[in-house]
Amino acid sequence: MTSELSKQYDPKITETKWQQYWENQEIFTANPEKGGETYCIVIPPPNVTGSLHMGHAFESSLIDTLVRYKRMTGKNTLWLPGTDHASIAVQAILDRQLKAEKTDRYQLGREKFLERAWQWKEESGSTIVNQLRRLGVSVDWTRERFTMDEGLSHAVRTAFIKLYEDGLIYRGQYLVNWCPESRSAVSDLEVENKDIEGNLWYFRYPLSDGSGYLQVATTRPETMLGDTGVAVNPQDPRYRHLIGKTVTLPIMGREIPIIADELVDPEFGTGCVKVTPAHDPKDFEMGKRHNLAFINIMNLDGSLNENAGIFVGQDRFVARKNVVKKLDEDGFLVKIEAYRHSVPYSDRGKVPVEPLLSTQWFVKIEPLATKALTCLDQENSPRFVPERWTKVYRDWLVKLKDWCISRQLWWGHQIPAWYIISETNNEITNHTPFVVAQDETSALAKAKQEYGEDIIIQQDPDVLDTWFSSGLWPFSTMGWPEKTLDLDTYYPTTTLVTGFDIIFFWVARMTMMAGYFTRQMPFKDVYIHGLVRDENGKKMSKSANNGIDPLILIDKYGTDALRYTLIREVAGAGQDISLQYNRKTDESESVEAARNFANKIWNASRFVMMNLEGKTPEELG
Repeated sequence: MTSELSKQYDPKITETKWQQYWENQEIFTANPEKGGETYCIVIPPPNVTGSLHMGHAFESSLIDTLVRYKRMTGKNTLWLPGTDHASIAVQAILDRQLKAEKTDRYQLGREKFLERAWQWKEESGSTIVNQLRRLGVSVDWTRERFTMDEGLSHAVRTAFIKLYEDGLIYRGQYLVNWCPESRSAVSDLEVENKDIEGNLWYFRYPLSDGSGYLQVATTRPETMLGDTGVAVNPQDPRYRHLIGKTVTLPIMGREIPIIADELVDPEFGTGCVKVTPAHDPKDFEMGKRHNLAFINIMNLDGSLNENAGIFVGQDRFVARKNVVKKLDEDGFLVKIEAYRHSVPYSDRGKVPVEPLLSTQWFVKIEPLATKALTCLDQENSPRFVPERWTKVYRDWLVKLKDWCISRQLWWGHQIPAWYIISETNNEITNHTPFVVAQDETSALAKAKQEYGEDIIIQQDPDVLDTWFSSGLWPFSTMGWPEKTLDLDTYYPTTTLVTGFDIIFFWVARMTMMAGYFTRQMPFKDVYIHGLVRDENGKKMSKSANNGIDPLILIDKYGTDALRYTLIREVAGAGQDISLQYNRKTDESESVEAARNFANKIWNASRFVMMNLEGKTPEELG
């Protein structure tokens, strides 16, 4: 230690020096054998989709404030870092790259595609780690994890197998949210409902006995090609006499029944609705209740299939126009009304989702949610700060449906199920027998034991929803399912710091998984922070093109200046913060003011050092 500081404060030199010193001296490396009261946070793992944004800088600064304070008070502290593989997001990036190269993943093949994905992970992951270091986070880099590390992959397979063997994972044909852009199922949580200005089309469906017609209204005319019924409310006197009769479906020419169902709203349209069980959630339920046929008219890319007759091969929105045109030409179109309604969009694909009948893997949510609710109601665990988010979290757990966990992607944890197929037919159907196992060797042994020696097996091509592995993050990162010293010492963790926008995606997944596999909640407290808003008070996002690269401000003003600005702006728990920023000059008055404050601290320290008469503060006592 020198008795005099340099005249000019240079954050680049100072911050780089100390960051390197901390790592070399293993200042932040946790020691489970140290004993004493522990304090542990696992990082909300950023996706390996490029680089960090200002939200990451804000969140990391909040966590670092807590961790450094607890470490200084003598707690046995661990802040565990890592990254998430982000199946849909990464695959979307790679698909766009391949499209620009005039090819796609199917031409490339799965093996080559995965090689490319791992290469992307190495590049993006390294970028993120370097950025985290620039942010000055006091994480334990010796414990860095990635959601597709072998250890975490083993945890994922173990969790899947246990849930399956306990009867909580099943495979079946159900209506799912289908994203034609990513060509994958997406969960209800990955769907964003948007109000749009659309239309309500009214059509005549002639009664098969020639005595008249029924008039139906719909917002999705193209799906009428898959209609297998028409429904009315049983209490509606207008249609009671027609229940049990049939109508002839225009264009397709098949007879379909008129059914009565309480689900029909007599006030919507004419009070008479078309029923397409394979393409609408409510119709799916009515179809099951009334034993209607399920006719899928949609390909996985959103075009119409052979069940759509003359419209086969057409994109769904092109077909919509052409179906209306054909119905008009044939005299079945009554009128078109302007109609504002809610349309579900894929959060990742940014296109309207298509309710699609598909064979998928599901987790039975009710037993998992019940355990989490019991911990919340009886033990107030976890405790939310601010407290108002407790009700939001609780309400969400109550209304959760079974979780569709399979995704028709290649990047991710491939489902550990192997199908028994033949040499002549390897088409996997809903009834194809399968075995669940840790790896192909054990799967083959298990399959031979159950189905005989002369068999061929093939692994399910789908991968698991990213949130399945992320849901295990607090304990899989510490070695679960093995009994490790880290797990015994630092789990359950102390605090989770995260944004309100992923309470449903991530927090609830973690509490449900932890409750089932570890019999306790994965963290004691959940600190919910607000959003970083731009200079106009708008939420920062890639789609709005109003994000700010934290490294730009770090290069200009220093890390401490940015961190101090972000922390200083927090007026209260859970409050959003606004960051002043000039996009033309890459300048920020608030961060510049924080840099000036750091300069004052430096100069004050320099003045003290100059008057120590060559001694260190320690020597002076």
